[in-house]
Amino acid sequence: MMTQPATGRAARLEDVAALAGVSTATASKALHNKPRISEETKQRVLDAAKQLNYSPNKLAQSLARGTTGTIGLVTSDLQGRFSTPILIGAENELRAQSTSVLLANARGDAALERQHVEKLLSLKVDGLLIVQCETNPRPTLGHDWGVPLVYVYGPSTDPKDCSVTCDNVDAGRMAINHLISCGRRHIAIIGGDETYTAATDRTKGALEALSELGIEPAGPIRYGKWDEGWGRAATRLLLDQGVKFDAVVCQNDQLARGCIDVLKQQGLRIPDDVAVIGHDNWSVLTSSSRPALTSIDNETETIGRRAARYLVDAIDGNPHHGVDYVPCHLIQRESTLPLD
Repeated sequence: MMTQPATGRAARLEDVAALAGVSTATASKALHNKPRISEETKQRVLDAAKQLNYSPNKLAQSLARGTTGTIGLVTSDLQGRFSTPILIGAENELRAQSTSVLLANARGDAALERQHVEKLLSLKVDGLLIVQCETNPRPTLGHDWGVPLVYVYGPSTDPKDCSVTCDNVDAGRMAINHLISCGRRHIAIIGGDETYTAATDRTKGALEALSELGIEPAGPIRYGKWDEGWGRAATRLLLDQGVKFDAVVCQNDQLARGCIDVLKQQGLRIPDDVAVIGHDNWSVLTSSSRPALTSIDNETETIGRRAARYLVDAIDGNPHHGVDYVPCHLIQRESTLPLD
């Protein structure tokens, strides 16, 4: 009678075959549910595998399928507060799939991005995640690479591609509906850089939500840089022009911080006199703001996980197409509702 492998060594296929009294080839066929093996033999192999806590060799399985168990990830920015959590989410999902990630940074350079794609393909990756640091749509890299590609955060303009990004239009609605629920009716909007679809999409959603309620935005919607300086300047314009407002939607947290600075300088209480909401849920700003800033989170880790899952699906022969918009999530803090 065969004994189990020595303590400390993981069981191998040979051990399972020996314990079941069959050849290694027969044991492999039984574990992979191949035909022309009797039920009795198959059950004997499965019992032996269970007794030995046998785990199939992932590399061997990948080779048998013609895959390598690795994917390539090309990012345009390793410093960004958006792309980093996307990478974390993707890596967590792929690790659960026993898939390794090869990472390359294209630094926002289209030519370098293509070079990285070609290099990763030469390393026989099973698929590619193409990650942007912004949500602006981007040109496709094409479909002739021999492996699936999934575009992350910056969606491809080609509907045949699979892309995953956040729903900025719904985020704009979300901001307005939250302020309405707080009893506000005179809502101003401070926009970011109009060349970014994040700004125009958030405005679109906000205006749709206001229109459904028969409300006009308070004052003109102005666009500028995504920084505190523009947040301060835009707020001063609202005040200097005598615009009546009891809430401000700021399209990122930096704008909101600038807005709050000016409101406080004018002796206005937040949120009692004016409620302020930001976007991005950047903890460096939301937690240090006084009062703490209500903000909308882009759910970037979820985007990374979902994109990685879609890539695995495509590798397994079940590709997705079009753009999947992941809902954002509002984090309520004291800048829109006072503490009890």
